[in-house]
Amino acid sequence: MMKKTLMMLFLGCSFLTLTHADASKLNDVLDIKTLRVCTTGDYKPYSFLKTDGTYEGIDISMAHSLAKSLGAEVEFVQTSWKTLMADFLDDKCDIAMGGISISLARQQQVYMSEPLGVDGKIPFVRCEDAKKYNTLSALNQKNVRAIEPAGGTNEAFVRKYMPNAKLELFHDNTTIFKNLVDKKADVMITDASEALYQKRYYPTLCAVNPEKPLEFFEKGYMLPKGDISWKLYVDQWLHLMQKNGEYNAISAHWLKADDVKHHDKKHAPTKHSH
Repeated sequence: MMKKTLMMLFLGCSFLTLTHADASKLNDVLDIKTLRVCTTGDYKPYSFLKTDGTYEGIDISMAHSLAKSLGAEVEFVQTSWKTLMADFLDDKCDIAMGGISISLARQQQVYMSEPLGVDGKIPFVRCEDAKKYNTLSALNQKNVRAIEPAGGTNEAFVRKYMPNAKLELFHDNTTIFKNLVDKKADVMITDASEALYQKRYYPTLCAVNPEKPLEFFEKGYMLPKGDISWKLYVDQWLHLMQKNGEYNAISAHWLKADDVKHHDKKHAPTKHSH
């Protein structure tokens, strides 16, 4: 009787394991030959929606590489930072890509891939104000006008660490920097990688202390919680991309050599990091 019970339990566990594996996004992509990728399309150099309706950027190239490894084509699903999590949990895509920060809040709802690289939040300001806004205490003042895209970790940072500052949520992440140039805002808290990239197009703006960010974090891709088979595949593909130099080659196409070095460097977190 005991042997029979144990055998039934073993068969039941085996059935559940096989059922879970069959339900994996990995099998879906392999069967359908389509990889659905949620991306905001407003975050250079990672993801940008062009006027002709096509996407470009570091993570756009990475999405095509992942799809190619699966013998599939990419179907990009437009989302926003404000609706990213809701769209992902609504099963609108198989993976979310595009400069996404790994955070504990996100990790509570989804799996995150192995980290792509280290980054950090820094002030992006007019160069004339770089020394003025180089500390968190200087930023957290009532007369400081911060501007951020709605949703995402930039807004969360300002609300947590700069509660005294005046926060404006801006609708267009691609033109938000002009507000700094035109002195309609004083600072934008953003990722060091984005600030270094955007400085090329806005030479009067400066990335403040990119080597010493106010908050440490890593970037990765969002994956469905509980789908171990899919996560293991994506992590292994990402590991190979990093080890064989393909990821660095893609990054170098978008970032200058110094910026790529900065992006891959292990920053030492400041006392405000977590």
